[in-house]
Amino acid sequence: VQLVESGGGSVQAGGSLRLSCAASEDTYGRYCMGWFRQAPGKEREGVAGIDAEVGSTIYADSVEGRFTIPRDNAKNTLYLQMNSLKPEDTAMYYCAAGQPWRSLLRDVEYGYWGQGTQVTVS
Repeated sequence: VQLVESGGGSVQAGGSLRLSCAASEDTYGRYCMGWFRQAPGKEREGVAGIDAEVGSTIYADSVEGRFTIPRDNAKNTLYLQMNSLKPEDTAMYYCAAGQPWRSLLRDVEYGYWGQGTQVTVS
């Protein structure tokens, strides 16, 4: 499956952005999906994940209550709605698909990745 992210940009602290991840094929029932981010000089971290069918979600503590990860199965599109953005949210954001076996937030358990989209919060 191929993944293409969009929606990144620059925003002031307190603002909102919505990232999109378009998949090249139907992922419902086949792949869990996740959003990850990597800031300069830091390791990639899991931000949010959603399972393949039921729609169960998990969020990193740092974004809990501010980010949501809706999934539009009809459009084969995953979103990351980001509200109350902080400067520490600045990073390259990546969409991933796969079949993780331990945690939806473990990047090593995902097999497919997009090219990333930059988010800058000032």
